[in-house]
Amino acid sequence: MHYPIPLSQNPTVILIPFYEGKVRAGQSRFVSAAQDYEMKELDLNELLVADPPATFMVQVAKDSDSMIDAGIFPGSKLIVNKALGSKAKSSNIVIAIVDGEFVVKRLYKRLKIVRLLSENKAKAYPPIEFSEGQELVIWGVVQHVINSFD
Repeated sequence: MHYPIPLSQNPTVILIPFYEGKVRAGQSRFVSAAQDYEMKELDLNELLVADPPATFMVQVAKDSDSMIDAGIFPGSKLIVNKALGSKAKSSNIVIAIVDGEFVVKRLYKRLKIVRLLSENKAKAYPPIEFSEGQELVIWGVVQHVINSFD
């Protein structure tokens, strides 16, 4: 994973057209293509950045496939809220520091058991387990995943 890049405190507002109609991912129901949709303008900063001072973007390394079943692929860009790191809950996808390296994993906490879990059924990576006395640094909580299909 590449080092985190802070998102700008005062980002340029770029409004893009946003059509409010729904796009079906399943079988078509033969809705008229001529159906009117209301067009609005959408600011991606408002959509993706809830806490600007604590929001960073990281890119998953090109050889990292441990989270593909969670929709996080090699090269995915992750929008991370660092302020939520200390409040991370079990089942959150987090950016953690393990042995001095940033990793993205699903957090598992139950009683005194703490694990970082991969999500790749095909490769079945073992969990990273922490025992009493070991330090786990949760750097932030992943809020959004951006994937490009090119």
